[in-house]
Amino acid sequence: MTRPDVKQKRLGDFLDWSLTTISQTNDQSVRDIMVLDGALQSLAKLFKHGKRDDLLQYAPTILQCLEQKNLSESSQAMLRKLGVKLIQRLGLTFLKPRLATWRYQRGSRSLAANLSMSQSITVAATPEVETQKLEEDYDIPEELETVIEHLLVGLKDKETIVRWSAAKGIGRVTGRLPKELADEVVGSVLDCFSFQETDNAWHGGCLALAELGRRGLLLPSRLTDVVPLIVKSLTYDEKRGACSVGSNVRDSACYVCWSFARAYEPEELEPFVTQIASALLITAVFDRNVNCRRAASAAFQENVGRQGTFPHGIDIVTAADYYAVGNINNCYLNISVHIASFPEYTEAMIDHLIAMKINHWDSVIRELSTKALHNLTPKAPNYMATTVLPQMLPMAVGIDLHGRHGAIMACAEITHALYKLGLQTNRTVVDIISSECVDALKNIHQKLSDRKQYRGFGGELMRPAMCGLIEKLSLSKMPFKNETVITGWQSLIDDTIKNLHLVSSGVKDCIMVAVVSALSALCEEYYQDEPGQANSGMQDVLVSQYIEGLKSPQMLTRCGSALALGSLPRFMIHSKLNQILEGLQQMCTVSQKDGSFTEARRDAVKAIAQVCVKAGVSAHGSPDSALCSKNVAEVYGALLNSMNDYTTDSRGDVGAWVREAAMTSLMDVTMLVASIAPEILLPDLVKCMMCCLAQQSAEKIDHYRAHAGNVFLRLLHSTEPAVPHIPHREELLSIFPVETTTSLNWNAPSQAFQYITQLLGLPQYQYHTLLGLTVSVGGITESTVHFSSQSLFDYLRGIQDNHADLTQFGDALLSIFRDNLRNDRVSIPFLKMLDQILANSCFEIFTTQENHQFCVDLLALCKECKKTKDISKLRACVTVFCGLIQFQGEVRKKVLSQLLMLLCHSYPVIRKTTASQMYEMLLTYDDVINPEMLDDVMTLLSDTNWESDLATVRTHRNQLCDWLGVPRPQVVTKQSPVQVS
Repeated sequence: MTRPDVKQKRLGDFLDWSLTTISQTNDQSVRDIMVLDGALQSLAKLFKHGKRDDLLQYAPTILQCLEQKNLSESSQAMLRKLGVKLIQRLGLTFLKPRLATWRYQRGSRSLAANLSMSQSITVAATPEVETQKLEEDYDIPEELETVIEHLLVGLKDKETIVRWSAAKGIGRVTGRLPKELADEVVGSVLDCFSFQETDNAWHGGCLALAELGRRGLLLPSRLTDVVPLIVKSLTYDEKRGACSVGSNVRDSACYVCWSFARAYEPEELEPFVTQIASALLITAVFDRNVNCRRAASAAFQENVGRQGTFPHGIDIVTAADYYAVGNINNCYLNISVHIASFPEYTEAMIDHLIAMKINHWDSVIRELSTKALHNLTPKAPNYMATTVLPQMLPMAVGIDLHGRHGAIMACAEITHALYKLGLQTNRTVVDIISSECVDALKNIHQKLSDRKQYRGFGGELMRPAMCGLIEKLSLSKMPFKNETVITGWQSLIDDTIKNLHLVSSGVKDCIMVAVVSALSALCEEYYQDEPGQANSGMQDVLVSQYIEGLKSPQMLTRCGSALALGSLPRFMIHSKLNQILEGLQQMCTVSQKDGSFTEARRDAVKAIAQVCVKAGVSAHGSPDSALCSKNVAEVYGALLNSMNDYTTDSRGDVGAWVREAAMTSLMDVTMLVASIAPEILLPDLVKCMMCCLAQQSAEKIDHYRAHAGNVFLRLLHSTEPAVPHIPHREELLSIFPVETTTSLNWNAPSQAFQYITQLLGLPQYQYHTLLGLTVSVGGITESTVHFSSQSLFDYLRGIQDNHADLTQFGDALLSIFRDNLRNDRVSIPFLKMLDQILANSCFEIFTTQENHQFCVDLLALCKECKKTKDISKLRACVTVFCGLIQFQGEVRKKVLSQLLMLLCHSYPVIRKTTASQMYEMLLTYDDVINPEMLDDVMTLLSDTNWESDLATVRTHRNQLCDWLGVPRPQVVTKQSPVQVS
């Protein structure tokens, strides 16, 4: 047998095996999938690298087998992809390998020539093309129709890898077809862009068009049909459930535009430049998906470079480059304004926002779109006033929820933007927009109210949108004063505050902000009888209503009422300040007994500062109209008391919200008073404020420590105005030079504590700073504990030889312990910190004196602390007792007595812990007992099961008492919080 025959036989055997494998396997088992995958891959490689003459006779059989197998219905994406890949290579086998003479060929591709707008020079056809000009007619096999049909089906597959393979197959096969048949294939691809087709078909169609265009198979005569479809694909966005699909379609449409830039001469695309440029820029700026924005930016940049005909291309590419379009806020609010300054794109961008983004399913996109319309209004004010606004008003009362929400916000933003433009030419907003628009804006609220569209889920969108409209129309000075619409607006605001507890938790903050802003603008514009003089009737009603709301059983109603009081303009507060402050202060103090109103206390603290800032300062003024010497102490008292809010619940330290608000409010009020009437700032108030800030600056939560530290430095370094009476100002400026206001990172424990511990050397700050450090040094966060304790010990080492300073520090420790004996938030960390201090021998000079008063007082406090039932606190007490053993005199015997009593504690775990700690104590301090007894004591401590019954344990404990020379404790018969023996 000759060599060609052997080759042919082997090829036939392999193909027979492959066909058998494909026919007999399925995609139901892992083994069959792997076998089928291998067979398809082998055939695909064979038809890619094999000779056409050898394979042509087998191609029809393989195609028939694939049709019978119906791989397009397989559940395995990889099998469908390999099926498409094999079918396209069968199609290439059916056709002779030739280059279509009819394909479009672009001439010069010089970027420099395009940028200089020079005419491209047509390059002569290549010799290979010239040889085919007189070629014979094409011989098209019947099977090719089946191949193309399968590839067109592959374009609509649900997996991208299959669609991409089918698109490449379409391009390769079409390149070998005669012009008429190729045009039919293009027409079939264009059928993918139908409203009846899914996003998969649109995506596959775009990929196929890009491949055809890249290969010169999409003739310029087809651009008239193709470009509108591509422009539509660039904005393809179909809602599906709670989200939308189409980002892959838009991304692939950008790829089509990118490929067209490289495929066609500028004169071919010139009729479509405006459409393509506008669509690409709209996608680059307004698309929700960052990948699509970047793809559109890259496609626009490619067209600017390759085509050279896009209007203002270089200026736009500079502003909307790949990195700039990464931030969606920057795109909507800044880049869009720059692009809209070129008239070719202005109206197209506005129209897109109106048609596609105002009613978008994503509320963030709707809100950004309305803000973008506000910024774009100065670029086309007449178009906005005469076309866009009248178009929006019917949508604002339409049936589509998202469209209604976006349209209301858009009307508000556009009206306000037109008002600001009118100020520049001394025109009112009613001079710019028609009277019909004014009436329609006025009637929006009533129509929504009549249809009960403020209720339910829709109401959660309508209420903040309508409040935004109220705010913007009020700021725009619409002539509605004394009309019924104002009563309706006020009713909506009041009803929203009253029923805030009925809305979803995710939107309540948004609604509250909108309501408060609307109330402020409404009062400012419509509740003044004369400039600076409130309508007394409305003033009495609103102030009384919101003060009463502070007593509501609903927390959110309290929050809304507090913020509403804080948002009232100055003329509404005048003569009511005392009444408002009393209500807010009462909510800060009385309701603090109930931890469930934490957010209300936070908002009340904020409102106190807002009201004081609005009312202003007058040293000798009336306490009912301004912050003065008669009420300043009460205001500071309420804010300083809020600095001690440590409420906790299931969410953790929620009192930190109140403390943070109190810090900010103290800063705002202090800066105001210091700038106008510093004489009413009493030294005690300033001292308490700075000490409280120092305490917060030393605490364990990074965020709140940073806020306190920044406020502390702001007050310290303020010069205009300068805050008077700051204790130890010069020393503080030495510790915190001016550069620390920017360089010191309070969030980092490694930086913050090395500064804050220096305040321990300043007598007036020592107590509060040490109180803050207590919860940091005795905390559980490793980095905070490490750096805070390290800084504390650095300070203590510096005063080791200074008896007076060490005594003062010890007194501060005792004061903190005494004041917080039953406050577990402080006492437990304090005991842990004290254990570290004693373990590091920080009071070594006290140990040389017998019965030093510091140790005597400390032992007495620890004995009180020992009565707790909290196990963690008891364990901390045990470690402190063991540390106190280093002190001399009667104190040592008393400490041993306490430890021996704890060996018979009612909690077994405490007995075991005490024995373990005593064992370590005796190893550390070997002079505590007689060396002759040491081994017996250590053995008894280690070998006894201290978790057994009390009768057994008491026997061993009494033996220890005898050995250590300590009287045996007597059994307590009366009931006590913790029974000890």
